[in-house]
Amino acid sequence: MLVEEIVESYKQVWARSATGVKRKYRCTSGQKKGRVVAKPATCSTSVKQNKSIAAKKTRRIIGKKQAITRSRTIKRPTSNRVGRLNKKRITPRKRNKK
Repeated sequence: MLVEEIVESYKQVWARSATGVKRKYRCTSGQKKGRVVAKPATCSTSVKQNKSIAAKKTRRIIGKKQAITRSRTIKRPTSNRVGRLNKKRITPRKRNKK
């Protein structure tokens, strides 16, 4: 864990957008914990209850349709690129030859 992750309360990630792949931020604390947002300042803002309730209602009604759409979307090249970019890179450790 890096010091900036503790202090800043967000982590840089890559996400799909209309124009391709963009750099965004995942909130690691606060009310929007786990959410991907465009600006890190958004992590500390409050959640709008009316929008949240409306989104939950929509998901209940159109859940199956969204699942079908997602199964098509996940096959796109930009989705695969985002997945590769967000994977944790393992750097090889140097060994002492003794």
